Amino acid sequence: MFNKIKYKFNPETLRFEASREAISQFLLKKVMPRFATSVVLGIALGIAGTSYIESPAEREAAEANAIQRERLSTLSTQISTLSHSLEEIAKHDDELYRPVFQEKALTKEERTAGFGGTDRYEAYRGFEHSADMIEVANRLDILSSKTIVQAKSFKHITNLVINKEMMLACIPSIQPVAVKDLYRIASPFGYRFHPILNIYRMHAGVDLSAREGTPIYAAGAGTVSTSGVESGYGNVVKINHGYGYMTVYGHCSKLLVKAGDKVKRGDIIALVGSTGLSTSPHCHYEVRVNGVPQDPINFYKDGISEEEYQSLLESNFEFDEDVVNVQ
Repeated sequence: MFNKIKYKFNPETLRFEASREAISQFLLKKVMPRFATSVVLGIALGIAGTSYIESPAEREAAEANAIQRERLSTLSTQISTLSHSLEEIAKHDDELYRPVFQEKALTKEERTAGFGGTDRYEAYRGFEHSADMIEVANRLDILSSKTIVQAKSFKHITNLVINKEMMLACIPSIQPVAVKDLYRIASPFGYRFHPILNIYRMHAGVDLSAREGTPIYAAGAGTVSTSGVESGYGNVVKINHGYGYMTVYGHCSKLLVKAGDKVKRGDIIALVGSTGLSTSPHCHYEVRVNGVPQDPINFYKDGISEEEYQSLLESNFEFDEDVVNVQ
């Protein structure tokens, strides 16, 4: 087939003469163009195929990226929820808890404590989702920092609560002679005319008249600083309550505590008597704040009813000349 006979016109003889086409010429003219076309077409199809058909590795990488995006999105949503909750807690801290203890609200700068580092997020760079990863990491750092600040604030408030509870337990707030056992308040706080000295003199406490042997109760928690005999007071108990408070219980018939003892509000510390400069059984009771005598009636709010408290405030106390107390 490669020696196919063809006729060509010879201008010299003016005739068509037979000729045979060489194989090389046939290959060059007929076969090569078709082969080249096939090769080019094959290469083009190969390139197109590799452009649109993913390899298993590429498919796996794409799935991993999709999972990363989903997890970053979920984490971002969780951070937003936690941040909102923390803001609500901070708001309650500033507007409710701190004002109770006369504490100032934390400033924005105090709540947004900074954090250092030349490049805290260098490890997150160079990835397809680097920008998202860095944003989430930064929000987590801010949330963590605010949480630490809030935790410290709550610890401070907790300490204030504990201290306040201790203080409230120590402040004298009950009448040392029970209302049911009290005959009357024989002598009130303030200046009075002394029946023996015949002068007006400051009476630094109140005299609670009761039957001899009636229990005397500690008005608040504290430490017994004195339990013994003192001039004028007779048998006396003094309790240091801390926070600048001290109470004094005089003219006792019997002392039931000794110096150094720890007592709680309501503990029986002595019994009503008439020792010292006294002519009838009663308890001379004083409240001192930073060494200054205060009217004990202002510390009776616990342990008596509202009506009893108001009655005490409105009473016109009458001095009992049978009860003598030079203190």
